[in-house]
Amino acid sequence: MATTEAQWMLSVGLIEKDVNGDTLWVWCYPSVGSDLRQVLLRKCCLTQDSRHFRTFVFGQFSRTWYYISTAEVQEPTALAKVTHFSVVVTSKDFNPEKYAALSRILCRMYIKHGSPVKMMEAYITVLTTGVCPSDENGPFLIKDYDVRKAYLTGSVKDVVSQFGMEAIILYTALMLKKRIVVHHPRIEALLEFTRALPALVWHRKDWSILHPYVHLAEAELQDLKTCPGYVAGFVDPEVSNRPDLFDVFVSLPDGVITVSQSAKDAMAMGKLHKDIGHAIVRSAEDAEGSDSQLIKVTPPDSRCCSSRVFKRTGPPSISSQDVSAKTKEVLAILAALASECEDSKVTLEALKRRHFPPATENFLFHLAAAEQLLRI
Repeated sequence: MATTEAQWMLSVGLIEKDVNGDTLWVWCYPSVGSDLRQVLLRKCCLTQDSRHFRTFVFGQFSRTWYYISTAEVQEPTALAKVTHFSVVVTSKDFNPEKYAALSRILCRMYIKHGSPVKMMEAYITVLTTGVCPSDENGPFLIKDYDVRKAYLTGSVKDVVSQFGMEAIILYTALMLKKRIVVHHPRIEALLEFTRALPALVWHRKDWSILHPYVHLAEAELQDLKTCPGYVAGFVDPEVSNRPDLFDVFVSLPDGVITVSQSAKDAMAMGKLHKDIGHAIVRSAEDAEGSDSQLIKVTPPDSRCCSSRVFKRTGPPSISSQDVSAKTKEVLAILAALASECEDSKVTLEALKRRHFPPATENFLFHLAAAEQLLRI
């Protein structure tokens, strides 16, 4: 009987590059739609300059995750006319390490047997039992790849280390479900950086906002625009000239974060942001602290839900030591406000009655909209 995790798999496919330099989609099981095939051909490095050979990439298109492992045929094998090939696994779930391990096993099978039949058999075995035999390092077990480990593999500490206090811009943009575009010419750097960002809003545990590898192709951009907020990675520097795609632009090579003109009002910063930013930086600089400790889920300070919070004219108190708890404190303020309003929806009038500083009021207003707690 299939495990739940195995049932998230959708397909396995094969792309080959032959001795004539032609790259073709040659096989899949059970099926892959034509639009997704075109995207996968674009993502696999076989259609690009050979200098850009990459062993593994992943991404998302049309709510389907894809994982592509690419190998070079070096030894005398049954693949006499093939120089390189890519094994593509598609699924409903985000778990790069799981599918990298599985696709590597499938690659070895294809090199050994020269036929996709063995790959199909292995795929079906994983689908039905959650296990795949392997000649190296024991069998592949679906149960060994907890999704929480995948969420925590990206390093928030590295993000904060690179940008310092400006990391609060990323945190604010994620909280408000804004569109973040990240550029780096190296796909490996792009994947590593972008996958960490959703962890800054751990309370949502929503990696569906992640589109780590996007081309400036019409089909991909149209798919991206169906998402209200996202983290999208691009290797093409031309994306910096597409302000219609982002509210926040991150240039990783330059270490610069830019807020678009259209998003500056919603992204206005105040003392609340400064306090959260300082706390995030202090936590990230703790040499003994891990990424999971930086973003861990801990109960918010019970005092944050007290009506005493609203009797002060300053910003909400942010005193806890990790990102998730700080987020919960802010959300608790919204929830308490909503509980006092009609239909449990926050109104601008209710916010104004609390006499928050303008930047805090503005942030809470837009956050209420992002959390669907706002009544216009």
